[in-house]
Amino acid sequence: MLRTHTCGELRKSDVGHEVTLAGWVQRIRDKGSLLWIDLRDRYGITQLFLEDGKSDKLLVAKVRELGREYVIQITGTVTERSSKNDKIPTGEIEVVPSAIEILNTSKVPPFTIEDNTDGGDDLRMKYRYIDLRRKMVADNLHLRHKMAQQTRSYLDSQNFIEVETPVLIKSTPEGARDFVVPSRMNEGEFYALPQSPQTFKQLLMVSGFDRYYQIVRCFRDEDLRADRQPEFTQIDCEMAFVTQEDVLNTFEGLIRHLFKKVKNIEIPPLPRMSFQEAMEKYGSDKPDTRFGMEFCDFTQLSKGKNFQVFDQAEIIIGINATGCASYTRKQLDELTDFVRKPQIGAKGLVYIKYETDGSIKSSVDKFYTNDDLKSWMETADAKPGDLILVLAGETRQTRNALNELRLLMGDKLGLRDHNTFNALWVIDFPLLEWSDDTKRFHAMHHPFTSPKKEDIKLLDSDPAKVRANAYDMVINGTEVGGGSIRIHDRATQQLMFRHLGFSEEEAKQQFGFLLDAFEFGAPPHGGIAFGFDRLCSLFGGSESIRDFIAFPKNNAGRDVMIDTPSAISQEQLDELKISVKKK
Repeated sequence: MLRTHTCGELRKSDVGHEVTLAGWVQRIRDKGSLLWIDLRDRYGITQLFLEDGKSDKLLVAKVRELGREYVIQITGTVTERSSKNDKIPTGEIEVVPSAIEILNTSKVPPFTIEDNTDGGDDLRMKYRYIDLRRKMVADNLHLRHKMAQQTRSYLDSQNFIEVETPVLIKSTPEGARDFVVPSRMNEGEFYALPQSPQTFKQLLMVSGFDRYYQIVRCFRDEDLRADRQPEFTQIDCEMAFVTQEDVLNTFEGLIRHLFKKVKNIEIPPLPRMSFQEAMEKYGSDKPDTRFGMEFCDFTQLSKGKNFQVFDQAEIIIGINATGCASYTRKQLDELTDFVRKPQIGAKGLVYIKYETDGSIKSSVDKFYTNDDLKSWMETADAKPGDLILVLAGETRQTRNALNELRLLMGDKLGLRDHNTFNALWVIDFPLLEWSDDTKRFHAMHHPFTSPKKEDIKLLDSDPAKVRANAYDMVINGTEVGGGSIRIHDRATQQLMFRHLGFSEEEAKQQFGFLLDAFEFGAPPHGGIAFGFDRLCSLFGGSESIRDFIAFPKNNAGRDVMIDTPSAISQEQLDELKISVKKK
């Protein structure tokens, strides 16, 4: 080994010992007769100290040749620092070198290797191997490692077995776009990269492996944003001979285990909320329950007063922003501009101020009496000093818009603390959702989700009302995992395919292997998949999953470090019988 200790290891108890360290030069401070070097590796920083007249002249001269990010090996004696640094674990000691060897030189890095770097996102992604030297980035990967380690520890303790499933699979029409891989040996045919191991884990249940898990790479060719990557990681799990309650209890146990072992936080048992309740109270199937501000329904109170916007609306709903009656006209105009953004989609915003003196002022005073507005205050449980914000329109769109406004107000009022964690289960999702684009129903989760037995009779008469045996885990307004009890018999699965618009031939072509397997003693089973990157970012207090992936892609799906995707040679294209038009 080129070192006896790491740069984060030495303490006051090591004073007087001779040690050998190796790492990168983070900083040199040259005060003429005194020199300090911060030597860094992934474990921490150790300060080196040299003094003219006491340290060897050749050694001092060699130190003055060093540059940032040079790789060096030093041997020296641990001494107690006269000026201690309580911000780092090694802050009570320093090492006085007796020998220094330059193991490699370095160009001046394109940005500073500090927590508060001067490098922008694109530059840091181009030089990601340097960015990974920064402590905060390295800490993110350490967190990710610990999350994976503790996930395996918990699932192993619950008798799960880790099984690898294929990466080259069959393309399926439901869900996001597949990444496809041409087969050289089978001309004109293609593999797909898995969006999830869904069918394989169900086949493992048929095979008798009643508790399976895998920390698995998945791929989706979809538009990207901060919390999306073309390749991502799931904690993928399945259980046989279980009910929905068994699955929820098992994986509530996993999340509580992770919080305890990784963050040393005890979270309470997870409450359950139906999809319908979540939409009515929060306008979202992934509600942020760190704060209240639940929706108030003013529909019946507001109609019939000759205010056309409300009279023509399907729903009139609002939120109580506690203590915000002091908002100025400028602040209210900013909120109105926000809800009118195309991505939010509201046509306008109505406000009612409950002033601290007990008076009520609103933007609809000419349509509503003071008594009318008082009834709104009572519905919203408002107190003097509160501000009611109201939207109206079509039910689904208005709930979505008010959800966005609620989250914005939560941010403005400091109610969405990254260090506070509220987790819950959302259950009883609709089995199907209508698409205006395709003019047909699609599976809200996937085609293998089991309908509630009591709702199967509604598939023909009122498919929108059929509830699924499906569940999502939500933490701080983020869906971190989702799953369902699966269909496990051929007849029900064929029924589901038929209602999703599959012909019998299409179902057989795409999923015949699964339908056949269901005829060989398939047990009742269900499972869940957690977005591992998203879970890590949540634990790490970040909005972006890219911060917790060693080599992420940018928002265009490109790896700017290795410059991919990229063209391949004509020889490779010819082997694959693929013709590419020149740009």
